[in-house]
Amino acid sequence: MQQEGFANRSRRPRPWVIFLIVLLHVAALYGLARAFAPDMTASVERSVVSAFTVTVTAPEEETPVTEPQPDEGAQGDPGKKATPKPVTAPKVPNREDTPMPRASSTGAANTSGAREQGEGTGADGSGLGTGSGREGGGTGGVAATKPVHISGGINNARDYPVPAGGREARRGTEVIVRVTVGVDGRASNCSVYRASPDPEADQITCRLVVERLRFKPAQDSSGNPVAAPFYWRQRWF
Repeated sequence: MQQEGFANRSRRPRPWVIFLIVLLHVAALYGLARAFAPDMTASVERSVVSAFTVTVTAPEEETPVTEPQPDEGAQGDPGKKATPKPVTAPKVPNREDTPMPRASSTGAANTSGAREQGEGTGADGSGLGTGSGREGGGTGGVAATKPVHISGGINNARDYPVPAGGREARRGTEVIVRVTVGVDGRASNCSVYRASPDPEADQITCRLVVERLRFKPAQDSSGNPVAAPFYWRQRWF
């Protein structure tokens, strides 16, 4: 059997190989043209690019609609009509209903006004009361000193009865009584200021203070005797 030759055994080249060879030749020619004729190459490139240029038209933008604005000096909307609030005037009293003040007068009675002499309670020229008269300069009977006990006394053993529980029931207790010492140095108007456990002994103490005790009366700033209160403490031992 006769063997086929080398030419008969060679295969035809594939299409992509042919395309690759042609592309390499075109690239080589483009490189040579760009190297030796750059102006002509640039002109050809612009022609090729313009043939494939696609013009894209952008959509028209919508113009925003704005509301008309009033001018700065334009007149504004009229406001609501003001309605006055009803006001009630205060009631003015009638002169006929208002009593008129009495007119000043010297008067005819002895008790009206401040007279030099009279029987009323006005500012009399002289008097016997404890108030300050027209010509007086004192404090009007205010005590400047206190009353002082000068005589008289109470005996715990003889002046009080023995209580039901014996003297031990009253021992260590006390009573305080209040009296008024007059200008004569005698006590009066006794009352129990602080009571003891024995009411009978408290009453006996009041009676004995009024009957037995004597005092030097209190004095005002002018040295005159005046009535003043005095507190007597009675203790049982």
